[in-house]
Amino acid sequence: MKDAVIIGGGLAGLSAAWKLRQWDIEVLESDPDRIGGRIMSEKRGPYVMNWGGHMFAGGNSSSMELLAETGIHSARIPGSLQGMAMNGKFLTTGPVMTYPFRFPMSTAGRMSIMMPGSKLALDVLRYTRAVAARPGETPEARQQRIYEFENDRTFADYIGDLSEDAKKFFIPVVMRSAADPHEIAAGAGIGYFSLIWNIGQGLGRSIVGGAATLTEHIAQTIRDRIQLGAVVEEVIQHPDHVVVRYTRDGQTRETKARTAVMATPASITHKVAVNLSSELHEALGKIKYGPHVAGAFLTNETKPMPYDGTYGIATANKSFTVALNQGNLTRGRESTRQSGGSMMTFSPASMGRKLWDVDKETIAQTYIRDLNDIFPGFEDIVEDARIEKFEFGSPYAFPGRARLQPILTRPEGRVFLAGDYLGTLYTETAISSGITAASEAASVLATDRQTSPAPSSGRDVGHSVLI
Repeated sequence: MKDAVIIGGGLAGLSAAWKLRQWDIEVLESDPDRIGGRIMSEKRGPYVMNWGGHMFAGGNSSSMELLAETGIHSARIPGSLQGMAMNGKFLTTGPVMTYPFRFPMSTAGRMSIMMPGSKLALDVLRYTRAVAARPGETPEARQQRIYEFENDRTFADYIGDLSEDAKKFFIPVVMRSAADPHEIAAGAGIGYFSLIWNIGQGLGRSIVGGAATLTEHIAQTIRDRIQLGAVVEEVIQHPDHVVVRYTRDGQTRETKARTAVMATPASITHKVAVNLSSELHEALGKIKYGPHVAGAFLTNETKPMPYDGTYGIATANKSFTVALNQGNLTRGRESTRQSGGSMMTFSPASMGRKLWDVDKETIAQTYIRDLNDIFPGFEDIVEDARIEKFEFGSPYAFPGRARLQPILTRPEGRVFLAGDYLGTLYTETAISSGITAASEAASVLATDRQTSPAPSSGRDVGHSVLI
């Protein structure tokens, strides 16, 4: 019998596996070809092509703890998150509140932005104060407070009717996640403006060499304990162990373990973990995700580009809601501008659903055309392009989400939950929840060791626990 089976080989599952690597573990990943889940990147010379999670927490975070333990380097993302392309003009410098006066539009259009903009500015300040960490407070208590901020209505209800120019100005920021304004909670929408207008809050670092450097490094340390193409069908919890049934290579298989970490999207956990408490089972079924369609473009320009000092670029009325300058980490380290670069485009929520059944080549051409419209000549410098689609792109906070959090984080026997749906900081939540799940599993395993009879052979079967 295994000590722990980890279901899901994404960032949360691998974070748990790293913490439990000194125990007898097994990782089951449904993808037959790769590990990492929504962490997907490729290093191409000095640049990185990226399709998934790309921003990580700094400071006193679980992300920095994991990076330090694994020896993976990160760097602060240089440049601005406040880039915006609207009405044929690209802006990236100066206070955001001046943008409506600098984009081409009518006086009426400018005024239609100012009133909701003033309201947002005040509520961003209120949000920043409300969610700031407090002395002696647990991360769980802070997360609950973040969910509770303006969680009783949608962002669309909060912001009210918008003019066409106001929609162009505000909606791309709200849709950086995986939900439209009528789906996402008001507080979550306000939180995006807080992130963009206050760069460095929460997520502000990038992994040197690309995000997959971290997941592949962890996977390499436990390579012989990972099963790819293992599609879990059922997880059954017993008083002293867990049974996991799955299919691999066309055969039905079964593994038993003393504990299990469920590091799959909430909807998958809801489906396969058959005997969780009814309250938890119901809460998992209520978690909502939006799809992601992402494009990565390797470029070969020899001259500076207008976005060189910008990381995030909100885009109005395009096929993607944001473009992310993945070459900016290289820009921040070089003394002389090198040739080439890397750009990422991102279509979440309804934009992703619109593109979901479109073939990848057509999507790439559409993205390049829109990038060329913003930055004339972009289509001439594209050296490589690739599109990836993620059904469970990101979970999002909807009205009423706060009420589910105490249920989702309550201990549940020998099955422990991990995943970015357990919080609001994406990669940081995935890592921290994986570490927490591993710590809880290790506590159960340590107790089992202490209470089980000593082995008659006299052989030392103990494990050192790195938690």
